[in-house]
Amino acid sequence: MRALTLPLLALAALAACDGGSQGADETAAPAEPATAPTATSEPTEIPAPTEIPVPIQGRWGMVPADCTSIRGDAKGLLTITADKLEFYESVGTLDTIMDAEPTLIRAAFDFEGEGMTWEREIVLDLQDDGATLIRREYGQDAAPGPFRYAKCNQGRIR
Repeated sequence: MRALTLPLLALAALAACDGGSQGADETAAPAEPATAPTATSEPTEIPAPTEIPVPIQGRWGMVPADCTSIRGDAKGLLTITADKLEFYESVGTLDTIMDAEPTLIRAAFDFEGEGMTWEREIVLDLQDDGATLIRREYGQDAAPGPFRYAKCNQGRIR
């Protein structure tokens, strides 16, 4: 009987050293990795522009005198701000932008001047490294064009 007790005691001692892991459930989930995988980010949509691009903004003249007149008779002067086109006798307020790039915009404008109001689709296109602006109008009663302007601070008309 003694011969049988010694091996049983040895097995009991080994089981105690194991910490009980041999009888543990082997279907348990594996341990989490040290670093969690990063979630792939969704592509972000570029918001639609809401202003006339900055390179297009400024004072533009059809002839050199439009840029230098101090008498208020610069009939070919076009002043462009973030949301307006200001002509000699009318102002167009930006309504809807259909297409915009840093040097081009196609948009609808609401105009008023000389007691009238109207809508017009306008394309403003910078050329010659920003020295020249081409304006085109579209829609009912649109002026035939294109109209060519030079940036007033450039001092040249092409």
